[in-house]
Amino acid sequence: MATIPAAQPVGAHRRTRADRRSGRPEAVPRWERPALAAVLVVAMALYSWGISHAALHPFYGAAVRSMATGWRAFLFGGLDASGSISIDKLPGAFWPDAVSVWLFGPHTWAAALPQVVEGVLAVWLLHRIVRAWAGPFAALIAALVLTLTPVTVVLNRATIPDTALTLLLVAAAGALQKAVRTGRLLPLITCAVWVGLAFQAKMLQAWLVLPVFAVVYQCAAPGTRLNRALRVLLAGAVALAVSCFWILLAWETPATDRPFLDGTANNNPFSLVFGYNGLSRFSSDSTAFGSVAATAASRTTGNTGWTMLINHTVGPQIAWFLPLAVLATVLGIVWRAGQPRTDLLRTGFVLWGGWLAVHAVVFSASNGNHAYYTAVIAPALAALTGGGLALFRDEYEAGGTRRAALPAAIMLTAVWALVLDWPTRFVSWLLPVALMLAACGALGLWTRGPRTSERMVHGALAAGIAATLVMPAGWSLSCLDSRYAGASTSPMAGPVGTRYDDAAHHRSSLTRVGLGRPSSRDTALLSYLTSHRHGEKYLLATQAAYTAEPLLRAESEPMLVMGGFTGSTPFPSAQQLSTLVSTHQLRYALLTSQRPTTPATTWIKAHCTHVRPKAYGRTFDGSFSLYDCKG
Repeated sequence: MATIPAAQPVGAHRRTRADRRSGRPEAVPRWERPALAAVLVVAMALYSWGISHAALHPFYGAAVRSMATGWRAFLFGGLDASGSISIDKLPGAFWPDAVSVWLFGPHTWAAALPQVVEGVLAVWLLHRIVRAWAGPFAALIAALVLTLTPVTVVLNRATIPDTALTLLLVAAAGALQKAVRTGRLLPLITCAVWVGLAFQAKMLQAWLVLPVFAVVYQCAAPGTRLNRALRVLLAGAVALAVSCFWILLAWETPATDRPFLDGTANNNPFSLVFGYNGLSRFSSDSTAFGSVAATAASRTTGNTGWTMLINHTVGPQIAWFLPLAVLATVLGIVWRAGQPRTDLLRTGFVLWGGWLAVHAVVFSASNGNHAYYTAVIAPALAALTGGGLALFRDEYEAGGTRRAALPAAIMLTAVWALVLDWPTRFVSWLLPVALMLAACGALGLWTRGPRTSERMVHGALAAGIAATLVMPAGWSLSCLDSRYAGASTSPMAGPVGTRYDDAAHHRSSLTRVGLGRPSSRDTALLSYLTSHRHGEKYLLATQAAYTAEPLLRAESEPMLVMGGFTGSTPFPSAQQLSTLVSTHQLRYALLTSQRPTTPATTWIKAHCTHVRPKAYGRTFDGSFSLYDCKG
């Protein structure tokens, strides 16, 4: 861990905050750049360790390889090289991954590399933002907390959209902070653009911060009330326009010139975004706003409710600094209550505290949340931790009754770490270390007297901060072992990620999928299909993405993925399938008993011939059947 910088006299802190308010440049402490460099090196090491064996999401990993093969699949997020059907998300988050695979080849590390870069950039950017808000000390703590948050570490090693979402929203928060500080319109518009781009990564989740951003600007930015309101409306319009550009592009593109949109019953991009990935998250209606049947019902279980963020599964991933962040938000707002409306320090606590509160409420009310969804609140927790400790340190140096807040916050965080780790006792051997450091730090700060040297105070503060980081660091380091990194479809750090059985893919956490790594079974099947292919457009039709994923990750060939991710999307119809077979565009189909029967699969069973497994050299388990539709 980087050395904790010495506390400056309280007057010096006040002068630097005054400099930030006036826009005057602040001197860079000698320790700041080396400390930041050390944090970024740690982040890079954690996120990129063993990247050549990264746990790619089986569905998104297949799509990334396909998107790297052509513009149609790239632009619309085609699941196969021909772009017959799309993924069930907007493709924006996967564009960097596809570009990386296009540049460096179909390697696992190439697909995961953009996630690593996005994660490190988020740490660096948060440092800059918190520094401009609360100073270098707060910025260093925030960068450390974000770097060592377990869910951040494990997610930045996987191909899942939340990494891009987090980075873009942090950039948006930085632009908003600049808009509030300077009163200029351009940073506010930039903030709106960043939110719109974040929408391309995770759709409606990107909009959760908009009410908080609007309130912060309306309440704290300079200018008249009417002027601020008009600017907020303008920024909202820009955010809406940038958010919807892909939706409108897909809407205006003829259906024959783009993939069928997975997750929809009507091939409508609005249904994809606002139905399948929107209303169905909060409803038991399986056809909400045009989403396909049976998708919403599968989301009624999982992490939800008001205790979601602190349960034994999600809590160790994200909540290590939750009590400290809440305490910092409350005291940061209350203690600054008498300051002017444009007080930047109080504004920061409102901004990050609002970010945290809104996401906590939405996660508690929605259905079937994966633990990694909470990665988006990691920057808020980190910023509040850094800003809160800096505020408490200032008040500690000033003396008075408020000086107790700093040692109390340290002890609170250490005790909370005990609570989070207790159900699993995963890193229980670190608990004595954390509690000892916390006790030494809190006691040293609490018993400071007239004869106490500054070096002792600084040592006590360093021990206290180290105590808060020990336990999350232990959980974060665990995910470098594949046994403690969760399933490819739901990455989680620690023992809660082991032996995870994903209901959609029936894989354990020990299964690692990559690009260009076909199993012997898949190799035999691909060899058979290739040798018997005589000009057909599609190498194979598969029932649902589950059946196609390993083949698509192995080869960039056109494959007709019937039913999309769930197997329930009504594409292709039986008539479309019949036409493809009669026009010699399709010959073989691979069906599975693990997905629902559709009119297309019924047609195949009625009109095609079952191929004995011995014909392609391997025996599949009884859940897969290959059919030959020739003739």
